[in-house]
Amino acid sequence: MAGHSKWAQIKRQKGVTDAAKSRTFARFARLITLESKKANGDASAPSLAAVVARAKAANMPKDNIERAIARGTAKDASAFEEVLYEAYGPGGIALIIGALTDNRNRTTQEVKHLLSKQGVELAAPGAALWAFMKQSDGSYGAQEPLMEVAGADEEKLGAILESLDEHEDVQRVYTNARGYEDTVD
Repeated sequence: MAGHSKWAQIKRQKGVTDAAKSRTFARFARLITLESKKANGDASAPSLAAVVARAKAANMPKDNIERAIARGTAKDASAFEEVLYEAYGPGGIALIIGALTDNRNRTTQEVKHLLSKQGVELAAPGAALWAFMKQSDGSYGAQEPLMEVAGADEEKLGAILESLDEHEDVQRVYTNARGYEDTVD
């Protein structure tokens, strides 16, 4: 009866929650590093303060936040850049994939591969962006009317979003499907 002890159950649950926290904290660390570089380490800059507030809301430790800010102001800081990918998912659902990467070519190929495994291809720049409106905070909101998704299309969309969520460079995924407007953060 291996694996039936209380400790084994706790260990499995803790492993799952720790992995999810790690992905979230890594995303915020990259975003804080980028914003810190843009603001030259000024913690009172609005964009950096907003990202730090979101990281604190996700219970990111203060030490991790300070390390990310310091990494952005270091002379040998890697050059992170924001990249936007567009695609059409099952049922004609528009997808906007926002990534933060230090190597655009690597990330593009990895996102292409993740999407192709789900039967989706990247669209040309501007092909899916028409279905969204850029908000003042830099995010994208889906314009009305939102697409309805059901049955097999919903399962396929869920699989696509899950695979993108597991990629470390992907920061946010926006869709124009009802109930899935802003899914990865």
